[in-house]
Amino acid sequence: MRNTLPFLAAAGLVAVLASGCTTCNKIEKKFGRGMSNTYEIVRGGDFHRTMEQTALFEGPEYAQTTGFIKGLNKTLARTGIGIYEVITAPFPPYDPVATDYLTPGPVYPDNYAPGIIADSMFSTDTHIGFSGGDVAPFVPGSRFTIFDTQ
Repeated sequence: MRNTLPFLAAAGLVAVLASGCTTCNKIEKKFGRGMSNTYEIVRGGDFHRTMEQTALFEGPEYAQTTGFIKGLNKTLARTGIGIYEVITAPFPPYDPVATDYLTPGPVYPDNYAPGIIADSMFSTDTHIGFSGGDVAPFVPGSRFTIFDTQ
């Protein structure tokens, strides 16, 4: 009696490796979106934007109360959705969740949107050896730019 188990295992491994991953791009997007949303509690973009929008549309007296609560609520919701998307990244559905309440990408206040970090990877200048841009865009409230020419 022949032992066909090693042959079937080898054939299955070849089939898996030869087929490629059609959903890998979707998994990467979902995982990246989840990591970005999880970082929202540190970044505070939704919090700042909600307080700003509340001050503009409802008045400055509501920004410190209603805007604070709305901003905290949106920040915690985005962080929770980020944790959910990181954990469930390998499993469908791969589309963003709760898009009626939160936008899929990170948000910033209208008065400031950070640029690219000052690094030779993003804007090289071979003649003088350095370039400009945001120094620390990952720090909430950082607006320090160096050699800003754009």
